[in-house]
Amino acid sequence: MKTCLYLSAAALALSPAAAQAAAAITDVDTIVITASRAPERADRVGGQITVLDRADIDAQQTPIVSDLLARTPGVSVTRNGGPGGATQLRIRGAETEQTVVLIDGVKLNDPSATGSGYNFANLITGDVSRIEVLRGAQSVIWGSQAIGGVVNLITADPESSFEGRVDVDGGAHESGYVQAGVGGKSERVTWRASAGYLTTGGISQFDERQGGREKDGYRNTSAAAKARVALTDQLSLDVRGVYSRGRNEFDGFPAPAFSFADTREYGITEDIVAYAGLGLDLLDGRLVNRVAFAYTHTDRDNFNPDQAVTPRTFDAAGRNRRFEYQGTWKVADAWSAVFGAESERSSMRTASPSSFTPNPVPGRRKAQLDAVYGQVKGEVAAGLTVAGGLRYDDHGDFGDHTVGQASAAWALNDGATVLRASWGQGFKSPSLYQLGSEYGNGALDPESAETWDAGVEQRFAQGRVVLSGAYFERQTKNQIDFVSCFSSPNLPLCRGPNGATRSGFYDNIARTEARGVELEGQAKLTEDLTLAANYTWTRARNDTPGNANRGKRLARRPQDEAYGEATYRWPVGVTTAVAVHYIGHSFDDAANRNRLKSVTLVDLRASWPLRERIELYGRVENLFDRPYQTIRNYGQPGRSAYAGVRASF
Repeated sequence: MKTCLYLSAAALALSPAAAQAAAAITDVDTIVITASRAPERADRVGGQITVLDRADIDAQQTPIVSDLLARTPGVSVTRNGGPGGATQLRIRGAETEQTVVLIDGVKLNDPSATGSGYNFANLITGDVSRIEVLRGAQSVIWGSQAIGGVVNLITADPESSFEGRVDVDGGAHESGYVQAGVGGKSERVTWRASAGYLTTGGISQFDERQGGREKDGYRNTSAAAKARVALTDQLSLDVRGVYSRGRNEFDGFPAPAFSFADTREYGITEDIVAYAGLGLDLLDGRLVNRVAFAYTHTDRDNFNPDQAVTPRTFDAAGRNRRFEYQGTWKVADAWSAVFGAESERSSMRTASPSSFTPNPVPGRRKAQLDAVYGQVKGEVAAGLTVAGGLRYDDHGDFGDHTVGQASAAWALNDGATVLRASWGQGFKSPSLYQLGSEYGNGALDPESAETWDAGVEQRFAQGRVVLSGAYFERQTKNQIDFVSCFSSPNLPLCRGPNGATRSGFYDNIARTEARGVELEGQAKLTEDLTLAANYTWTRARNDTPGNANRGKRLARRPQDEAYGEATYRWPVGVTTAVAVHYIGHSFDDAANRNRLKSVTLVDLRASWPLRERIELYGRVENLFDRPYQTIRNYGQPGRSAYAGVRASF
């Protein structure tokens, strides 16, 4: 999905980004939302979770969410070229479409995408006050697709009667970035409105070292608004919406050679996200109820100006309508329950016009998914919190499916030590594209997974030094993959519904497993000097019996990835940071024939708060101009410098 959802400016007060470290280990008393769909302390969460707050986001300076997430444990990112290229995010080696992506709890996954996953290409940090990354199977709470984990972006609320913020950024590759927003709150009403624009001349998607010369640019325009109204002391109304339109240029496979090369192709994507909900508090606030309707619509079109018969080469639209109820009941002081019901209607339309078939019959598909879920959490002993839950799904095409989940968190020594463990089942229904496109297969079965993890977090020196580690395993069955008819033309499904030969189809052919280790450390050596680092080892491989690639590593998943940075605030008030990101080698294909080399990237950052509400900042990315690829033949930006200013009122 070429989603161009641009989250514009938050109405936030600025604070100096002194000694802020990326992907900082979450404080035990931090309140998180994603783990249970309700606020809770981090030391009561049995799963592994990373939280980036506004200070972390500002300190990193990049406006691209995927660049931030690539620096966190358990997450790897691949991208087709520079900013604006299709971007896949994988958690713990799971497929990119096995991650649920949310903005304030609204799912963004695109029903018309190949695997109904989410493309992070153009998700921008502007209006985001925090990002929560929950790793491991989370299907009980978040439903189908949450096999790898959940990424939840939470937008900020105003804190005064009227406030605003403006960000301006620019630099390499003719890039410019501006966002502005205003908001306020009164006794009954909280509101915010914002708009933004992002542009870049880009780099050649086709790697310049292989002959790419034409720059592939990108631009995005967006607007967003939300309001929350307290109708009474117990009843509230919450409405919000986001619209964006993006245009990204890319390279393709021109005739007659049909090999990857510079082309003038481009894509246009329009996104709409809308939400309306009613909240009702009962029993003196012990029972919180919410009924809501969420709507997402993604319209994607690709064009090739050099294709004479029909410039349009791809036309797709995906739509989700979701009705939901959620209740949160504080049963006792240390016990709570979250429960709910959901009904989702999704639809997609997709077609690929060409010179041979300029007006193809679009592939269309609809699906209905109804679900109920519940989770109970409580403290069974001093500091020991356990949780367990079940989810029942009824899919219109695949019948019913039940999954379970359990976790435990044990905070010892006044929270200095936290032990965590979780187990969960996950499943993912075949996407509408895999069922109803020209490559569709109506006989597909859902993917299923089982995962567990265990970890420990330890604080030393009054919390100034924090170390944590976790081990995880996951087995996935019935994984859906593409079967080529060029190598096996006699397969029955190589003929479409009308008898015509097709190039391939989707089928349940794979079983995979993943296991790994995630390590984090953070040390505040002085009031002005902070060190932070993390390392992830992931062994994700094909485990399909009888398959020629059994035992081979899954494509585009580095086995080793590490990130570290040192941040120092100088006496004159300037804060500087040096960051090092190591991405180990990976393979671009299932047979592990095409190796993508490892790379070490070094970034420099500096910020200078001129006044309480004005801050100058600048950064140099890829300082040593290292060439690298995360997807074969697609180049990545070399050394790039940017500068900007933030101001709030």
